[in-house]
Amino acid sequence: MINTIYIEKEIANHPRTKMLIERFPNAAKITCERYTEIFNRKAQNFRLQKKNPALILAKKYKNMVLKAPNHYGIGAEHNYYFSHMLNCIYDCRYCFLQGMFQSAHYVLFINYEDFINEIKLILKKHSRENVHFFSGYDCDSLALDSISDFTKFFMPFFELNPSGLIELRTKSTQIRPLLRISPINNCVVAFSFTPNKISSTLEHKTSSVARRLEAIIELQKNGWQIGLRFDPLIYTKDFFIEYEELFDSIFSKINSKLLHSVSLGGFRLPKNYFRKIEKLYPDEILLTSPLTEKNNVLCYPDDIQDNMFSFCEKTIGQYVSPEKFFPCYEVI
Repeated sequence: MINTIYIEKEIANHPRTKMLIERFPNAAKITCERYTEIFNRKAQNFRLQKKNPALILAKKYKNMVLKAPNHYGIGAEHNYYFSHMLNCIYDCRYCFLQGMFQSAHYVLFINYEDFINEIKLILKKHSRENVHFFSGYDCDSLALDSISDFTKFFMPFFELNPSGLIELRTKSTQIRPLLRISPINNCVVAFSFTPNKISSTLEHKTSSVARRLEAIIELQKNGWQIGLRFDPLIYTKDFFIEYEELFDSIFSKINSKLLHSVSLGGFRLPKNYFRKIEKLYPDEILLTSPLTEKNNVLCYPDDIQDNMFSFCEKTIGQYVSPEKFFPCYEVI
């Protein structure tokens, strides 16, 4: 439940702002000049705020759509990401957002039209090529969709622009807004997974693996394209057993022939992000894993990561054709 809403003065009368405020009639409303006054304030307690985050309604002015990092993609040469929100309602201990941001509050940029204009320019720039856009980079694409109406606004645009594919990356089962509309061929609803034991330990507030699978099955029945994302891979002493069980539980229930793509990536965190998370959760078991430092990035040693990737590739290859499989060997 949102108890406090901060509102930038410039967008206070925007129709989308008014609609959002109406959905929280009992929340305290506080105006501000810019969201950064609240969000970037120093000496904030991320861990404490995470228990009851506020919602900040803001306008984004620049860097609307950015190039995706190298090795980040599912088949297109041109990859971009955009963030209509900052922060996530879930509380995954490995998430880089808690190391990157000062605040746990949710920022929702309500000027969707400006995002669309930037996307139009990029599509025009690559007019003869396919372009992929990733929307769940700094947030979960669907977790607050019932409030933000993100898919309601963006799906019609992408339906009219088939050269641009949008990925909705999520751990959420909030799929009702998608089930209310006809599926579009250039949208991939990509669900992230870790094994049950890891998920229950590290992915706080998320839906269970079983419930995410139910959501996938329902979406597939309704014609939506599905992606599977095993990123980051989390090492444990029972890694091979736990991930084999995860793959078996997923591929035995869903229609793998209808999958759009499967990707996986290794655990990696910039050193400064890692240190911040370490201070937040000094007793977290993930932070005591056999990690090593490479170029100011914390990751698993090569031998461990190579074994993890090799096992996952071999196992996933039993269910998915090579042209649908995108392992991310990020160079560190």
